[in-house]
Amino acid sequence: MDAEAAELKVLDTAERLFDERGVQAVGMDALRTASGVSLKRLYQLFPSKDVLVEAVLRRRDGAVRDALAAHGARVADGPYERALAVFDWLGSWFAEPGFRGCAFINTFGELGGVAPNVTTLARDHKEALRAYLAAQTDALGAPPALADQLALLANGAMVVAGITGSPEPAAQAKAAARVLLDAAAR
Repeated sequence: MDAEAAELKVLDTAERLFDERGVQAVGMDALRTASGVSLKRLYQLFPSKDVLVEAVLRRRDGAVRDALAAHGARVADGPYERALAVFDWLGSWFAEPGFRGCAFINTFGELGGVAPNVTTLARDHKEALRAYLAAQTDALGAPPALADQLALLANGAMVVAGITGSPEPAAQAKAAARVLLDAAAR
């Protein structure tokens, strides 16, 4: 297996195991076994577990940003609809088999107090969601605080959906977002 294939295998495996078990519960030996990548190669690619966790989060950040933007562009033809489409996208994500919550919220909850890079990555990821929503609300001429409120609804839905195992928080958050958007339009 070449280095690129090994790196992808380790990242895929780490993302799955971290999601299933939590970051702290997964050791490098478990990653080696599950990925089939030798421990020597694993450490050549990722010199520490911290480096691997950060790589998993960076990759996840890019995937989420791309998926959300693509969803908004595909299903919505205006800023009002794109803002609400965030919650439809969340509902689809929450309904995926094995959904256990947001990797950034979960990893921050585990490591945020002791891993400054995880804190930075989580904050940047959450700011990107808020910025996406701000682009929509700014286009509507809404008050700047509306993007923060919509981001709170989205992140709260992520937490509740992760805990309850239900996609319903996305629909509830969307209903609240619609009220806020409509109030801002008046």
